[in-house]
Amino acid sequence: MSCCAVGCQNRKSVNKDLKFYRIPSANNSFNANRRRRWLQAIRRADWNEDHIKNARLCSSHFISGEVSMDFNSPDFVPSVFSFSTQGEIDNGDTKLERFKRKRKREETTHRPPDDVQRSKEASDEVASESSGACLSSDDSRMEPGADPCTEATVPKVLHDDLKHKYSQLSAECVNLRLEIDKLKSENEELKATLTNTQFSFSSIKSKAVQVLFFTGLTSVLFEWLIHKLKDSVEVVRGSMNLKDHLLIILMKLRLGLCNKDIAFRFNVTESDISNILRSWLPVMSATLKPLIKWPSKHAVLKNMPKCFKPKYKRCRCIIDCTEIFINRPTNLTSRAQTYSTYKSHNTVKYLVGMSPSGAISFLSAGWGGRVSDKQITAESGFYDLLEHNDEILADRGFTIRDELATRGATLRIPHFTKGKKQLSAQEVDISRRLSNVRIHIERIIGRWKNFKILTTVIPLTQVDLLDDIVIVCGALTNLCKCIVPRH
Repeated sequence: MSCCAVGCQNRKSVNKDLKFYRIPSANNSFNANRRRRWLQAIRRADWNEDHIKNARLCSSHFISGEVSMDFNSPDFVPSVFSFSTQGEIDNGDTKLERFKRKRKREETTHRPPDDVQRSKEASDEVASESSGACLSSDDSRMEPGADPCTEATVPKVLHDDLKHKYSQLSAECVNLRLEIDKLKSENEELKATLTNTQFSFSSIKSKAVQVLFFTGLTSVLFEWLIHKLKDSVEVVRGSMNLKDHLLIILMKLRLGLCNKDIAFRFNVTESDISNILRSWLPVMSATLKPLIKWPSKHAVLKNMPKCFKPKYKRCRCIIDCTEIFINRPTNLTSRAQTYSTYKSHNTVKYLVGMSPSGAISFLSAGWGGRVSDKQITAESGFYDLLEHNDEILADRGFTIRDELATRGATLRIPHFTKGKKQLSAQEVDISRRLSNVRIHIERIIGRWKNFKILTTVIPLTQVDLLDDIVIVCGALTNLCKCIVPRH
């Protein structure tokens, strides 16, 4: 809660020693006049009812530090502002001292307490009970324009009656303050409960298991990712912070939720979720792409796991293709290019390369599901990364032995059974050994597809984001624990 006065930056959460007052209501002529003067003083005369209802004014704008209900008091209207001159401030102090002296003189004449006369209604009540007797010129403090009366001594009976009423009102005021404090406490508790029930990162950050479930990352990795991205992205929805935005992205990738589901959880619109995805995914892809790195031959040999060393110590990479389902395109050409006879569905195909140490080291751009493994390998730029004497492990669908040979590399695939009744014992042993190490590419793809968005059917409206999604999921997979044992 902040002060509404022009130029004032006081906040209730920071300036706890200050009081914050509502703008007076306009339920009677006295308060209506008081409201008008307040709005003029704080330079908010053009405000409508909605602005006034939610506004608060801090006590630093009153000379004594508190508001007064006495019309003759300098603190009946706020007067201390950042735009006030020193002369005006000094003049206000003088007025306050003069007012205090006057009140002191009045108290010596046994006038009724000022607190009783804090409203026009209280003045009317006093006038009624005194059978029309005029109490004093204090009535002028109750409402602007009221006719002052000639000073008169208050009868003792009336004075005692007013004193009794004052005691009753004071006790009632104390009870009301206690009730207000209780309601404020309940309000704070309800706010805290509401914050915890509304889905956001703050509602799960203290529970490591939930963070891992919703994001696929530990809390430490989540904070690291925020640190990497915070200078490159902007908040799309003002009611959420950057961590909520990142949580939305990771929930989309990790759980494969539809936009409507996420929008419902975060109490935003589907278009908000779509805007967040489109603004964040390209940035995340560019930021995390260096985590999918083609290692040098020296690095591969240095980190070669024990299971590769006996027979495949020259292995540079294990490759395989994987497909991601998409909705059926309306365009006939696109429909034909993306139809996969292997999956009997429209798909986008990717070539995935894994280093022997268990990290994704290559990801191609997406191709229509109709393309062959041989074509996608040739046109993805994979061959340009190879060096002399490299060894590539693959399955039988990669008929690329000649292409690798032109670059001084060799291909290791299981033996074909075509044209043979059965494989020889040696061929069976070679195929078994190869399968034992080549299975790691299937395991890494399986872990990669723990990001469930890669196992869902991608809407056509999101196909253009699929390459970015694939890169982000691949990079985050590389941040997880290695699947290939070193020893």
